[in-house]
Amino acid sequence: MPGTPEATPAKQVSDAPSPRRLLSTEKVYQGRIWDVVSDTFQLSESGDALTRDYIDHPGAVAILPMNAEGEILLLKQYRHPVGMDLWEVPAGLLDVEGEDFVVGAARELAEEADLAAGTWNVLADVFNSPGSSSEAIRIYLARDLTEVPHHERHERTEEEAEIEFHWIALDDAVASVLAGRLHNPSAVVGILAAAAARTGNYEDLRPADAPWPAHPSQR
Repeated sequence: MPGTPEATPAKQVSDAPSPRRLLSTEKVYQGRIWDVVSDTFQLSESGDALTRDYIDHPGAVAILPMNAEGEILLLKQYRHPVGMDLWEVPAGLLDVEGEDFVVGAARELAEEADLAAGTWNVLADVFNSPGSSSEAIRIYLARDLTEVPHHERHERTEEEAEIEFHWIALDDAVASVLAGRLHNPSAVVGILAAAAARTGNYEDLRPADAPWPAHPSQR
């Protein structure tokens, strides 16, 4: 059809680093877990100076546990900023210096779900809120699950002490996403990515140690 833009090949649709001239940076708030930074920069050499405040975040990992029947594990946890109980997947901060990403994911899976996994793949890499935070999240698919022995289990406290577990069929989880019943971004992305990967029997997923150039520590 005349005037219709040509489709871009999928392999050419890829986010990429875009260095800009940084004029100044200042920590304007130091928090318990993350800080707020104010950067002044130029989009071009002749452009005006722009200032943006954002959360300086260490990054995080999230894990979609899947059992032999193809069901996935969701956790219900209270989230105060939104005032809601959310069904989520196990997740946590990458706040241990030098820790390998998948090692951090295995630690979070054990701490939040009392599970270990024998097979790991990357489902997706996302920025949680790129207009206001540097947080990068890697979402893993964890399979070949075993339970952590009771004497080795992590003692969950504060909000984590209220965690509830629910195994759900992947198709039912997808339906919950599309119906607007699930809101946690790692859960939503992980569920939809797993459903897409299932069409290829998960064989097209990246290995657990795939490069993650978007994480701040890799840039």
